[in-house]
Amino acid sequence: MIDLSSPVANAIGLCGTACVLAAYAYINMATKPNPILFNGVNLAGALLLLVSLMVHFNLASFLLEIAWGSIAIWGLVRGWRQRRARSAQ
Repeated sequence: MIDLSSPVANAIGLCGTACVLAAYAYINMATKPNPILFNGVNLAGALLLLVSLMVHFNLASFLLEIAWGSIAIWGLVRGWRQRRARSAQ
């Protein structure tokens, strides 16, 4: 476990929650969403929530954030590959 105070862990977790919610709002409001921005913010949110979970551990939430972060990494790789393919044309 990480040696953070409870208020610091909560603040980090709240920042992670804000990232995930902002990404969700963005993907629903953008007319042409940027997958790298969307997945990058989602990954940041998942990582921040994982830090918070190291202090206030909850197995279900921990597994959810691992899955959320893994999907975000997959989306980032896919977005970078698509961007590279477009620039090569």
